Amino acid sequence: MGAPTLVAVSGPSGGYGKTTLAHELAGALGCPAICRDEIKEGMVHANPGFRPGPGDPLTRRTLPTFFGVLELLLRSGTTVVAEAAFQDRLWRPGLELLTSLAHLRIIRCSVAPDVARVRNTRRYAVNPVRKAAHTTTAGNRRTSGQADDFAAISLPMPTLVVDTSDGYDPPLPEIVNFVNDGHVR
Repeated sequence: MGAPTLVAVSGPSGGYGKTTLAHELAGALGCPAICRDEIKEGMVHANPGFRPGPGDPLTRRTLPTFFGVLELLLRSGTTVVAEAAFQDRLWRPGLELLTSLAHLRIIRCSVAPDVARVRNTRRYAVNPVRKAAHTTTAGNRRTSGQADDFAAISLPMPTLVVDTSDGYDPPLPEIVNFVNDGHVR
């Protein structure tokens, strides 16, 4: 049996196109997308009255759940797209444990800050679950990406930066090629 591939879709929080890309890429590859925020939002659904805050109990449970699901899928031989806005300090330890189970590909999303701000404002306005699940450390809803202080995944693995400002650059077929062989053709 061949090793599956783990695609880590990363980038700053708030409107960078990570979740959308993760789902489109998973569809193109024929595999599941596991998204950190969707796990937390599912926990919020099961905990009426939850109030988010820095280090809240659901946030603390989300990290081990996220990496546990990835490990379970990889051990079963399943290629998976994993998406989160984790900084390097959170991604790297979890990914290092999984590199013996899969070929790792890292995709980092980038976007113009004004585009991220508009996307994020719209997302919070239309999604009450997202509003209930997430805050910034200041307690305010996120309204813009935080790219200035974002620490990208620092593992020495094939990495592709994808601009999501207007579609994908490089386009989705090239991203799929990168996932499959570690290079953009």
